[in-house]
Amino acid sequence: MFVPAPYRQPSAPWMADILRGGPLALMVSNGPREADPYATHLPVVQDPATAHERWPADLAGARLLGHMNRANPHWKALRDGARVLLVFTGPHAYVSPTVYGQTPSAPTWDFTSVHVHGVLHRIEPQEAGEQTLEVVRSTVRALEGDFGDGWDMSDSQDYFRKILPAVGGFRVEVSTAEGMFKLSQEQDPHVRERVRDSFARSDSTRHRDTARLMGRLPAPGCPHSA
Repeated sequence: MFVPAPYRQPSAPWMADILRGGPLALMVSNGPREADPYATHLPVVQDPATAHERWPADLAGARLLGHMNRANPHWKALRDGARVLLVFTGPHAYVSPTVYGQTPSAPTWDFTSVHVHGVLHRIEPQEAGEQTLEVVRSTVRALEGDFGDGWDMSDSQDYFRKILPAVGGFRVEVSTAEGMFKLSQEQDPHVRERVRDSFARSDSTRHRDTARLMGRLPAPGCPHSA
């Protein structure tokens, strides 16, 4: 991903926050022919076995967990040790030139995204049972804990085991990542503030989330942010 200098990660936690706050990733990898890549949307979470580890700024060495339907042609094309790209999308919003209060101007789209590159390790059928079940449990714990209502999965374990034959579990060892945080940094501070205020007043949760992220940007001349 091409990331112009003004839009690079302001400080170490930003990319990790995007992964945790928006775990529905787009996985991209080669299909049967390299000219025809496969892409699948699926939830990807941190491997709980590494929860005590602090991720580096580029996420190198992080371990992620995910799963997909074994009937998906993408799963059938994946090979153990395959290189994959995981695309995570954070807050984003359209910027109308009416916000700038100046002419000339042009519309744009402020957005945040993280591209994670890594090596995929399939959980193969001979080890699929308990290991795949633990991937499913770990995903439920992470997503229910961050986005749910405290659902207790205890009474659904038999159901989980029933559907396991259709579930392809995997781990991804992250090699590197790059983040794009395009939040009007190229604008003068007073114009950037107008953009942020317009997002904050919006009825859209996505716009308000973008405004909150803009509020974390470092002040001009300051190299660090919250």
